[in-house]
This record gives sequence, structure tokens and C-alpha cells, in this order.
Amino acid sequence: MSDQQSNNTPEPMKYGLLGEDDMPFEEKVAKYTGEVDWSYLEPHYKNEALLWVDPSLELKDVAKALGDDDTETVANWLGNGDLVKIGSLHAMQWEGTDEKFTALVVTPFVLMQQKR
Repeated sequence: MSDQQSNNTPEPMKYGLLGEDDMPFEEKVAKYTGEVDWSYLEPHYKNEALLWVDPSLELKDVAKALGDDDTETVANWLGNGDLVKIGSLHAMQWEGTDEKFTALVVTPFVLMQQKR
């Protein structure tokens, strides 16, 4: 058991944008953001790694909070429904549609919003 676990101190979330390089945050966001359809997102849903981001939030802000291990902000978004793990009802709604989404990879998750 690690010292952190024995002291009941949570370990950092350890999320981050893909790529362990020195690329600035804004460039990574641009590189790992794109327009996709459900067929791209579905495997991430099946791996329980797909998170829906409310349109009132910017994907890059959510990515930054995850990457910075901002647990308070992320917990707040999860608690008030601004950040939601995609469930089967959501998935069924989008299967077989031509709907487009904006997605941003923040390992181990993929953030998604319906295209505005």
C-alpha cells in the first residue's frame, strides 16, 4: 500500500491531452479536437471512456481542468450534470444518425459535444 493510500489522500487524476511532448496546451487542443460522427465515438462509449460536455462549457476548459487535476471543478460539473458519462439511452439516441459532434481526446477519456 502506498503512503498516499495509507493516509487516505486521493491520488492525482492523471488525465491529460494526448502526446507527451512540449507542445503548448492550445496547440494540443487544436491537434486533438475534431468533428466526428457517432461511429467514431461509439468505441469510446463501449469502453466507458466517453464524456458528454454541456454546451455551456468549452471543451478546452474541461480538458484543462482534467489535465490540471482540478478535482473540485470536475466534481462540480459531474454533480450538476454539465459533464456526464454517456449511458445506453444516449447511445441509442445517436446510433444510425448523421449527427456530428466535436470531440477532444483527454486520455483516458474522449470529451464530446453535439456540433453547434
